[in-house]
Amino acid sequence: MTTGTALITGAGRPLGIGCATAGQLAEQGFHVILTARDEHRAQERAAELCRAGHTASALRLDLSDPAGIDDAAARVAGRTDRLDVLVNNASSWPDSHVLSPLDADLTETRTAFEVDVLGPWRLIQALLPLLRQAPAARIVNVSSEAALQIGVHRADGFLRAPGYSLAKYTMTVLTSLLAPALADTSILINSVDPGETASHPERGDEDTARPSAESARGVVWAATLPAGGPTGGLFKDGRPVASAAP
Repeated sequence: MTTGTALITGAGRPLGIGCATAGQLAEQGFHVILTARDEHRAQERAAELCRAGHTASALRLDLSDPAGIDDAAARVAGRTDRLDVLVNNASSWPDSHVLSPLDADLTETRTAFEVDVLGPWRLIQALLPLLRQAPAARIVNVSSEAALQIGVHRADGFLRAPGYSLAKYTMTVLTSLLAPALADTSILINSVDPGETASHPERGDEDTARPSAESARGVVWAATLPAGGPTGGLFKDGRPVASAAP
């Protein structure tokens, strides 16, 4: 018997937080649906979990494609009558090299907002009927410490990855707005800062970062909160973070 069904976006990278989160939820008895833009990658990760004795499946999902989001939600509805956990982990960091909002490429910024804000927002709306059917559904929006830069007033105008940072900031604010909107349900929704994580070894700049499995624990904590747990907040490793959001 499974604990329930959990869908994780951005779960195609073997070393990524999404994959680690899927594995830890599977260990707790969830049937996990791993999604990625590249369905083959998601299928590989799902097959690995199945070989380890868990139940898992895969689905293609591109959060920059509204029609694709609606199609994915319909496919999930065809597989299960409820969704217990939704983890919005997929992210786009197209401007990591930019250090000032004056130098931002707004096309890249648009991409960041599509993947980190509008896509997850639409996905929550599309999956809400299934989330409502669960006895105690949980939504986790994976944020970033980059969002906290927005609350720091710097005289030098420094803002690393302005598009990405503003997108993550907006997602954190959105989380705080969705929580009261869901007050008439048993759904809890929170943002989680996973901390600096070694999920992109090809960049060569993560020598001091922690493994994805360690960062994923905070995501899983928020995904399995008991009734009466916090909602609408930003957390890191199960502890509240002073958010820049109003």
